[in-house]
Amino acid sequence: MQAFRRQARFFSATRPTAAKVVAVLYEDPKQGYPPKYARDEIPDIKVYPDGQTTPTPKGCDVKPGELLGCVSGELGLRQYLESNGHEYVVINSKDGPDSDLAREIKDADVVISQPFWPAYVTKELMDSAPNLKMALTAGIGSDHVDLQEAMNRNITVAEITFCNSISVSEHVVMQILGLVRNYIPSYMQVVNGGWNIADCVSRSYDVEGMHVGTVAAGRIGLAVLKRMAAFDCKLHYTDRHRLPKEVEEKYNLTYHATAADMVKVCDVVTINCPLHPETEHMFDEALINTMKRGAYIVNTARGKICDRDAIARALESGQLAGYAGDVWFPQPPPQDHPWRSMPHHGMTPHISGTSLSAQHRYAAGVREVLECFFEERPIRSEYLIVQGGKLAGVGAHSYSEGNTTDGSAEAAKFKSA
Repeated sequence: MQAFRRQARFFSATRPTAAKVVAVLYEDPKQGYPPKYARDEIPDIKVYPDGQTTPTPKGCDVKPGELLGCVSGELGLRQYLESNGHEYVVINSKDGPDSDLAREIKDADVVISQPFWPAYVTKELMDSAPNLKMALTAGIGSDHVDLQEAMNRNITVAEITFCNSISVSEHVVMQILGLVRNYIPSYMQVVNGGWNIADCVSRSYDVEGMHVGTVAAGRIGLAVLKRMAAFDCKLHYTDRHRLPKEVEEKYNLTYHATAADMVKVCDVVTINCPLHPETEHMFDEALINTMKRGAYIVNTARGKICDRDAIARALESGQLAGYAGDVWFPQPPPQDHPWRSMPHHGMTPHISGTSLSAQHRYAAGVREVLECFFEERPIRSEYLIVQGGKLAGVGAHSYSEGNTTDGSAEAAKFKSA
């Protein structure tokens, strides 16, 4: 009870009565908004696999399945915020001193961002934002915020845990199969008018019997293992928190104390851990060179967990047979980023967690967090990353203290085609 009272005083002391909320969202479709949707409805998910309920805001002003993560979608929040007297500013320009974010954050109380189009909330940006009380991630992963500086300044950091974990795990499985079966070059044969079967299959294998390992077996990593079990793979994992014995036995999982121990035996490695100082550049040249020649890496966690130049060199030398994922550093990546042109890759923009299905959940979660914040109610512990000057909730379980935003200024070099 005493801890709850301390939390309540924290919210009461910092909560704005009429707040300015800034949302940094990705750009609209090239063909305009709204798009013509391919489906009329999406499944209604109420509970996640671990028993946690999906977001439960008091209200919802959008139809499930709408495009909400872009500028015109506005996360479906404008009616709610403005009807409660708050100012809501939605922007796309986020990088550099002349960006809209640099201008609008100066008097903002809350900044909302997405991992797919991250607003890098650095110490320098916080220096210019004396009113900032919350950095809220519409999705999962808050490494684009300087967490150490947020702790130093008593800025709350929250994200919508589990909202798109299954979405990402599906993307991982898709990319594992795409790399191992050499799907993209085979598809391009058809697009380019060809029919050379030998060219298609000269790098194509079965995943059956392969050793597949995940770095971290949390919500995403475990979901990947469950799905890969159906392909009769030999499954491995490493995690700072070992899974229960019954889970290991059910899926025939082999536990490894460290990533270095695990990658040596794997044909496919999928990276599903958060980015923090302990995981930054974990996959460097030294670690990659301990892997089997011709192994594959799929990284949908964070680009900075891998040394980008070491990945490119390993693909060029043949040490890696393929690399895929959807996470880069910085985001968006400059046009000369080596992952755009390296051989045998299956990279996409950061899209795994922003399917139309996932957008409905993370937009609802953002609204739930804002409702709690403005109404002085506790935010779910599973949504909290930083609160009261320290790592909190899921943040205390998954992150370590420190900052991983260094180098993010390079995102300002990006020029859209």
